[in-house]
Amino acid sequence: MLKRIFVVLSLVWCVVAMAAAKQYVLVIDAGHGGKDAGACYGGAKEKDINLSVALAFGRCVEQNCKDVKVIYTRTKDVFVPLHERAAIANRNKADVFISIHTNSMPGKQPKAVSGIETYTMGMRRSDEKLSAAQRENEVISYESDYKQRYAGYDPKSPESMLIFEVINEQNMAASVELATLIQKKTCALTGRRNGGVRQDVFLVLRETSMPACLVELGYITTTSDRSFLTGKSNVSLLGQGLYQAFVAFKNKQQGKAVSTPAKVAAAPAQEPAPEVKKKEEKPDTLPKESKPESARSTTPVGDAPVFKVQVLTGDRKLSANSSQFKGLKGVDSYKDGNMWKYTVGNSTNYNEIYALLKQVRQKFPGAFIIAFKAGERMDVNEAIREFKKNKK
Repeated sequence: MLKRIFVVLSLVWCVVAMAAAKQYVLVIDAGHGGKDAGACYGGAKEKDINLSVALAFGRCVEQNCKDVKVIYTRTKDVFVPLHERAAIANRNKADVFISIHTNSMPGKQPKAVSGIETYTMGMRRSDEKLSAAQRENEVISYESDYKQRYAGYDPKSPESMLIFEVINEQNMAASVELATLIQKKTCALTGRRNGGVRQDVFLVLRETSMPACLVELGYITTTSDRSFLTGKSNVSLLGQGLYQAFVAFKNKQQGKAVSTPAKVAAAPAQEPAPEVKKKEEKPDTLPKESKPESARSTTPVGDAPVFKVQVLTGDRKLSANSSQFKGLKGVDSYKDGNMWKYTVGNSTNYNEIYALLKQVRQKFPGAFIIAFKAGERMDVNEAIREFKKNKK
């Protein structure tokens, strides 16, 4: 009897030990590659941007999360079929799958839109036109057997989107939570426009059996986004943002206290972006020693939130007469970590700044509103709620 109890206890101990020893597995998918360049515009290629950010993200995790096993679908410029990317995650029993892409707009003169967007698997709204998923799914045309493998799916047909149903509903809530964290962390760290969390039928997500999402880092067809995405230090920032989101998600899934992840040293600074060759208009002079917003007062009236329009972000301080401001008046700047951020406007009246935003977006389509309180950056939605409350 004692021997039997000992055997049972030994088996239980082995099972517990094996479970404790199981590494948390993260699969990072750098979209496109090899003969599939993805979206190309202005001399930049999506496949290169995706791989650079994927490797930067992976390095952050490898350096700071010893309990995590990082698996890449590719680490160099090679073609990997969509179905194989999901299969890699499934074979390795991944806990999380993150696919990295770069967005684009069609046409010879594409509409200037910008910002980071993150997608989970799901049906999109019927009133949407050409979706991000349709563009990304067109890669299957590089696979000789795609008609058989994808059951007649035509990436150019909106009707084909109705073929699929969400087969990973059990992971939907977790996937949305992961996508939300990616948007929050990467946008906060990089200062890029938050395009929100969305759903669409991405083939690369269709067959994954774990929380999964696809992040579109920005629009390669928009000059401001393309300039940002091709800068080495910015690639490092995007990687750190994804890393912070992953750690926050992992800690919550494992019931651990959510702490701020350690920062990883940034990559070497990018070469200064070439300025637009145009006749310069003299903007208002920037202060000779411009202090960070967090170090100087930004509240003109009491303790009310202050709204501004952010127009540019870069790793170097621009001179007051830089043509990159495109003639904007009243340009101000502040330093956030290693990045310089440039704003116009300064008001406790949200309506005034919103009206200014519409004007500024004629020159800077990616501009967005930020808010400060007592000299510290705060959540814009919270600032708007406080503005409405104070207005009553």
